[in-house]
Amino acid sequence: MRIEYDPSVSSKTVSFKTIEIDGLNIAYREAGDPKSPKLVLLHGFPSSSHQYRNLMRELSGSFHVVSPDYPGFGNSDMPDPKSFAYTFDNTAAIVTKFLEKTGFTRFGLYVQDYGGPVGFRILDKHPDWLEWLIIQNTNAYEIGFTEVWSGLRNSYWKGRSPEAEKAIAGFLEPPTVHAVYTTGHPKPELISPDNWNMDNHFLERPNAKQVQLDFFYDYRTNVELYPKWQAFLKDHQPKTIIFWGQGDIFFTPAGGEAFLEILPKAEMHRLNSGHFAVEDCLNYIAKHMQDFYQTNVVGSLKR
Repeated sequence: MRIEYDPSVSSKTVSFKTIEIDGLNIAYREAGDPKSPKLVLLHGFPSSSHQYRNLMRELSGSFHVVSPDYPGFGNSDMPDPKSFAYTFDNTAAIVTKFLEKTGFTRFGLYVQDYGGPVGFRILDKHPDWLEWLIIQNTNAYEIGFTEVWSGLRNSYWKGRSPEAEKAIAGFLEPPTVHAVYTTGHPKPELISPDNWNMDNHFLERPNAKQVQLDFFYDYRTNVELYPKWQAFLKDHQPKTIIFWGQGDIFFTPAGGEAFLEILPKAEMHRLNSGHFAVEDCLNYIAKHMQDFYQTNVVGSLKR
């Protein structure tokens, strides 16, 4: 029988895999030729590697791309929060082991939202793993917080209690998840409803909202590390491209501009978009990532 098409050899095919890390099944997406330069995409709240589904296809012709789902997110295992620490330290430790096990120990790193706290923790212990850096709406500055954070910062972080958790539970309800995807995006009709519908589905699983409340509380530890991450970036001066959705519901434009104070050579792209800029600025982001890599990473090796 003659085979007309074999999807396994398509350059834009995304594979859906799992790997065991510390007894947990960690789901991840992978695309591109393993011989190509490696690229790691770390996702944010309330999504998973699903947020990079389209970007991975666009970049797979140039890079070997991988994006894991953190424990408790997407299709990865979600152990009971009573016996598992849903913290950024623990998440970074598991993602570190994931990268080692999959052979990603020298890569470009794309960090968005929660991807920043996870990624910066990894780089703190393994600075030699980083080849270049892509920052997209992730925070490392006090000035980066929008007013949306006030309930967490002024109440929940200062005293965790059932009453405090109840007060911020609205962050995990469907209207808020929908708003995260559409706020600041000039044409919400360009954003697939599959995003918030899937996230809301996962949030309805047993313990899922408690998992997210644990992360909300632990986020305060990120703020304590901001000076350390800033010092890392200032000292190492990684080749960096920044994409910043100006209408982000969580992070201010000033939070994006602040990176330029310590990374003056970074390439900044201010986007008419929101938190999930890849949804409506996909082609722009993919093209400028590829151009930046060729000019500033490959190009610098030739000079």
